[in-house]
Amino acid sequence: MGMISKKLELELIARSKAGDGDAIAALIRSHQDALYAFILKMSQRPEIAEDIVQEAFVRVLRNIDRFDVRFRFSTWVFTIARRLYVNAVQKRRPTYDSEIIAIREGNHATPPSETSWNESLENARGVIDIALSGLNEQQREIILLFHQQNWAIMEIANHLQMPEGTVKSHLHRARKRMRRLIESNQKMSRQVQEVIG
Repeated sequence: MGMISKKLELELIARSKAGDGDAIAALIRSHQDALYAFILKMSQRPEIAEDIVQEAFVRVLRNIDRFDVRFRFSTWVFTIARRLYVNAVQKRRPTYDSEIIAIREGNHATPPSETSWNESLENARGVIDIALSGLNEQQREIILLFHQQNWAIMEIANHLQMPEGTVKSHLHRARKRMRRLIESNQKMSRQVQEVIG
């Protein structure tokens, strides 16, 4: 379903609070892909991302009547998921293997030029994933919220309860660190160049 208008979202929230199952399903559909992508990039583990997203929406449903419509629904959902993720990290203490890059393979034949482009794009994504894993957790979260979820600096600052200047500093340092990690590895640098030209 993807992102929906603020007006429609408010209508769905009101109907959800009244117990409308279709409205609840529509709200979940409109946010679950973005939330899963965010948690997957944070955890780098599909099974953890799936569990957290599922639990986050269980909590959303359980507490929908408490949601304050003056705020963005997506911020509320992401905050719930982030807390669950932090708790999961503290419980499991996962280790991240930056050498593993999952490549999805399609079952359909594609023209050679498209296959080559898709492979280059997938390689570049893998490089970015490796560079992301080289960041500390706070920097990785800020990068993902800013670049993947298109949150404004002010929204990230409110979400993380830190000054906007601190968010900007983390963003700058994280980008710089990712660039250094990529440039220090000739193969990774070449894979990114194939895509950006």
